Amino acid sequence: MAVELDAVDRTIIELLRADGRMSVRALAERAHVSRANAYSRLDRLRREGVIRGFTAVVDPEKCGYGLAAYVSVRIRQDSWEPFRDRLREIGEVEHAALVSGDVDLILLVRVADAAALRTFVLERLQRIPEVVGTHTMFILDEPGTGRPDAAEP
Repeated sequence: MAVELDAVDRTIIELLRADGRMSVRALAERAHVSRANAYSRLDRLRREGVIRGFTAVVDPEKCGYGLAAYVSVRIRQDSWEPFRDRLREIGEVEHAALVSGDVDLILLVRVADAAALRTFVLERLQRIPEVVGTHTMFILDEPGTGRPDAAEP
């Protein structure tokens, strides 16, 4: 169920998306509300699940993940739940989405290099019993990801 948000709520959300470590004082100043109002709104947004948490934006390359790829996956039609459970145990998968169309899932995969991607796709992913087929697309650039070195659109 959607939560009713006004312009100040949306401003607070955008400010925190840009800098999740922003102090409430700075948040209040930039949203043009009192500190008490900012605390109250932030508490309500968290309590109602609009803001689910705070996270760090990490540069994957500096963590040893120099290669990223989208892997589309087709699975047996009756196997979504077991496959979903297996996905939770695969560290290379940064994001997974169940989609409509010719494939069932799109995975964002981050690995060290091409050899690691080959191992992941051929020796791990395709050996999962629920997987019927895969298609891999290398990511050449990631504009607009928030990474300091990524080109903005």
